[in-house]
Amino acid sequence: VQLQASGGGLVQAGGSLRLSCAGSGRTFSSYTMGWFRQAPGKEREFVTAISWSGWNTYYADFVKGRFTISRDNAKNTVYLQMNSLKPEDTAVYYCAAKYRSAAGDMGAIPPDYWGQGTQVTVSS
Repeated sequence: VQLQASGGGLVQAGGSLRLSCAGSGRTFSSYTMGWFRQAPGKEREFVTAISWSGWNTYYADFVKGRFTISRDNAKNTVYLQMNSLKPEDTAVYYCAAKYRSAAGDMGAIPPDYWGQGTQVTVSS
């Protein structure tokens, strides 16, 4: 599976962005998808995941109520809607795929595939 993330940019605090991650291959619907982020000088951290079926989602506490993950298996795409953005959300955001894992496990088990990052910058 090859993953291509897009949608990053510069936004003011309180604003919104939607990231997309397009996957290749006919088995996209068999992969649990997740988003991670890495801020300058910090380790990569888990943000959110959605199960391969789309029925289950899991969020890190720091984005609950602000970010929403969704997927469209017909388009081989996963989305991350980010609202009420804060300067501390500034990071490179990466999408990732793990074969049929539970959404809640994406933060603990290394993904099978990574996409390239997309930069999100939130100004104060």
